Amino acid sequence: MSAFKRKRGGQGAVGKKAKKAKVVADRDGAPSETEQGTKNEVTVPAPVSSGKWTNKERVLIFSSRGINFRTRHLMQDLRTMMPHSKADTKMDRKDKLFVVNEVCEIKNCNKCLFFEAKKKQDLYMWIANSPHGPSAKFLVQNIHTLAELKMTGNCLKGSRPLLSFDPKFDKEPQFALLKELFIQTFSTPHYHPKSQPFVDHVYTFTIADNRIWFRNYQIIEEDASLVEIGPRFVLNLIKVFQGSFGGPTLYENPDFKSPNMHRREIRIAAAARVREKQMVKEMQKMKRTEAKQDLSKDITADVFLTPAPEKPVHIETEAPEPRFSNKNKRKAMKRQRQRR
Repeated sequence: MSAFKRKRGGQGAVGKKAKKAKVVADRDGAPSETEQGTKNEVTVPAPVSSGKWTNKERVLIFSSRGINFRTRHLMQDLRTMMPHSKADTKMDRKDKLFVVNEVCEIKNCNKCLFFEAKKKQDLYMWIANSPHGPSAKFLVQNIHTLAELKMTGNCLKGSRPLLSFDPKFDKEPQFALLKELFIQTFSTPHYHPKSQPFVDHVYTFTIADNRIWFRNYQIIEEDASLVEIGPRFVLNLIKVFQGSFGGPTLYENPDFKSPNMHRREIRIAAAARVREKQMVKEMQKMKRTEAKQDLSKDITADVFLTPAPEKPVHIETEAPEPRFSNKNKRKAMKRQRQRR
C-alpha cells in the first residue's frame, strides 16, 4: 500500500492548494528536514469533487431465500446501477418482515428494496422508507436483465441517472407517494464518494395497464438519442402501507389479481374446454347410434295421404266362366272360322 493517504476534500477545501506530504530521512543519516525538503516532497493532487456529501441516502438491496437465477441477476444489476446501495445475506422465510427494519439499522440504511419469493415462481418487491415508513408492495413481472442480448447499451458505472416519470404520477395520490419513494430510492445522492460526476442514462417510470413499467436508457448522442441497456421489469402495485413493512393500509389496488387466482382461472378454463370436447364427442356418438336404428313406422308418410272413395261390396252368385289357356283359345277360334 502507499505510504501516503489522500484525504477527502470538504467545503473548506474549496480554493485551497493541494497539501504537500514531506518525507524525512532517518535520524542517523543526518540531513535535516529543511535541507532535503525540496528533494523528498510528494505532491498529492486535490480531490476531483470539492462539494460535500450531504444527502446520506443508503439503500439496502437483498432478498429472502428461494429466489431463482433471474431475480439474483436483477438484484446484482440494481446494485451495479445504484452506487449508494448495500447488500446483505438472504433472509430466512420464517422471519417476520419487521426484522428487515433491524437489518437496515445495522447496515445504516434508510431505504430498502426487499425481494420476497413465494412458491419459487412468484416474486414480490417491497420498497420502504425505514424505519418510519411508508412502504409499498409490488408483484414483479416480465424481468429482463443486463446480461441479455437485447440490451446493447453500455454506460459508465456509478454515473448519476435522470429520472423520468409519467404525467399520470401527479394525478392520483397513491402514484404521487410512489413517485417520491422512487425519487429518494433510485436517485444517486450528489457528491456520493462512489458516484461519477456524469449523467449518461435515464430511468423511466411509465404507468400503463394499471402497472408501473421500469426502463433504463443510455444517452448516446448530444441530440438525446436513447438506447435501452436494461434491466427492465413491470411492477404491479398491491398495497401501500403507512409503516415500514406493515401498519395501516393507505391504498389497496382493486384491480390486482393474485398469481394463485390467475393460475386457478387458467386451470378452470382448460378443464371447461376439455369437458366441452368430451360432450361434443358423446353427442356425435349418440347421433351415429341413432342413425343405425330401423324405424317401424315413418311418421311423415301420412302427411300427403288422400283417402280413396269407398266402393260397394260385390257378391258373385254365378260361377265364373272357365278359363282357357292360349293353346285352347287358338283351337276354339280355328273351329269357329271353319264353321263359317
